[in-house]
Amino acid sequence: MGAILEKAMTFTRAFLVFLSLSSALMRAQDAAGALAGIWESSVDSGPLAGGELIIDGRGATWRAAIGGFQVDVKRDKDSVRFSLPGDQGEFRGRLDADARGINGDWIQPANILRNNRYTTPVHLSAAGANVWRGDAAPLNDRYSFYVSVTRAPDGSLAAFITSPETNFFRRRKYKVELSGAAVTFTAKGQKLEGDFDSKNDTLTLRLVDFMPPFRFKRDKENSAIGFYPRIVRDPKGYVYRPPIAGNDGWRTASLREAGIDEKPIAALIEKILNADPGDNSVYMHSLLIARHGKLALEEYFYGFNAERPHDTRSAGKTYAPMLAGIAHDHGAKLDANTPVYSLFPQYKSFANWDDRKKKMTVRDVMTMTAGNSCDDNEDSSPGNEDRMQNQDEQPDWYKYTLDLPMLRDPGGEHAIYCSGDLNLVGGIVASVTGKWLPEFFDQYVARPLQFHAYHLNLTPTKEMYTGGGAYIRPRDELKLGQVYLDGGMWNGRRIVSKDWVDQSTAHQSSFAPQLPGEGEHQYGYGWHIHHLKSGDREYRDFAAGGNGGQFVIVIPDLDLVIGINGGSYGEFTKWYRWELELVPQYIIPAAAGARSR
Repeated sequence: MGAILEKAMTFTRAFLVFLSLSSALMRAQDAAGALAGIWESSVDSGPLAGGELIIDGRGATWRAAIGGFQVDVKRDKDSVRFSLPGDQGEFRGRLDADARGINGDWIQPANILRNNRYTTPVHLSAAGANVWRGDAAPLNDRYSFYVSVTRAPDGSLAAFITSPETNFFRRRKYKVELSGAAVTFTAKGQKLEGDFDSKNDTLTLRLVDFMPPFRFKRDKENSAIGFYPRIVRDPKGYVYRPPIAGNDGWRTASLREAGIDEKPIAALIEKILNADPGDNSVYMHSLLIARHGKLALEEYFYGFNAERPHDTRSAGKTYAPMLAGIAHDHGAKLDANTPVYSLFPQYKSFANWDDRKKKMTVRDVMTMTAGNSCDDNEDSSPGNEDRMQNQDEQPDWYKYTLDLPMLRDPGGEHAIYCSGDLNLVGGIVASVTGKWLPEFFDQYVARPLQFHAYHLNLTPTKEMYTGGGAYIRPRDELKLGQVYLDGGMWNGRRIVSKDWVDQSTAHQSSFAPQLPGEGEHQYGYGWHIHHLKSGDREYRDFAAGGNGGQFVIVIPDLDLVIGINGGSYGEFTKWYRWELELVPQYIIPAAAGARSR
């Protein structure tokens, strides 16, 4: 009897242990299940100073007030300048001839997320005798992050992270483990640690080593605007609406009025709206189409909108040769054949001197055939953009590029991708005009093209970096293509000469194809040139293009300009196909087919 009782007690103890373990496992599984969902967080590291700017000239010493600061203003003839203490901001402006206004730029400091300064145009109007008031609206340094956690049938957790502004994590797949409150995200070569507070339903993760942990809140109502292409969707599918006319110079039309078939366009937008969030091959932030000089399509996704300037990345390079052409048109002693080194008399000598440098022309740097040791696609190249921007021995990036060793004779057909060369084009314009480049850009590009808000990134010496990276509204980006399609005109106003446009969009050099089936990849003055096959025809295009999917694409035979902004930064094989594959598959047939009927 005792033996039976002992066996029964042993069984009971084992059963209780089993129940305890099962209960603990169920609690762990419940906690893991509670972690599943969409989580969102954002960080705002915006500049401290901004907003209303007042310059008060009612006295011997002029004063400026902005963001709680009050400082003295330095004047030199029509020049008006001041700086805030602690490098919190700087203003550079010029007083109008009639003293009714001051046009200038607000320069915001670099910060932990942006390693360079940005400048934003500011106009101050008279607010009384010798008093001027305006608004400084710096580039908003707000970044958003979204974590998607899913639970498999076996109870395991997986996640991916998206960031529409940066694409830092590129939807890398993570294995998620939860131990008590501790959360670990593990992927090849990366480990992220944090905490899950089930009581308050919050997730904390350290995403970046040099920043505090990010606190995420759960998306309970499908309102994570940067995670979904659209929050509110029509159950019947995409419904086209013509663009709304504004005060930016664009005339608008419907797709039908522009001779564009709506069905292929709707199919492309449905593709964008229905993309797999975990492996998105069409991660577009905006899609705009203009035909016959009228804006006929304007669509935004992932929280972007018409008034939000977008990072142009290397699509901004195309403005550099445009500025050179404008300088030439306005009498500067500059043309495509001008020797480059003769345009920088401020430098007494150059490192790695080579007589081949004497042969380098403006054309060579505009077509990336300079022959110097600069290759952005080769990490070890001395002129590589990242190496140039991350070094601190030479803050003058013009001098940095001019000092590079030579590898071959300048000129010829073979182009090597070099951001430093296109930045050097900006330095050439500044040298021959004697103007600060942001001021020159505003006077001859932004204001004539009726730009709204925009922001230019600066070099350490506070010159406009023309190697790419300006923030410009998509509607204003599109104007670059329309100007070149129209032979240098915008709404009846000459921006740049037709001769310069013709030279810029002609075949000047060539890059090696980057993808199978790409075909010949030609290059002009800052314009990429392809021949796109659609149906039984080929259409020649010229395009400004940049990392992540920033495009201004011109198809002259169809009188068509296409603007795309995307967030696939660092995912070359995804975004590079948009011009080569999606445009011929959807947009060209929409225009060519409608035109033929």
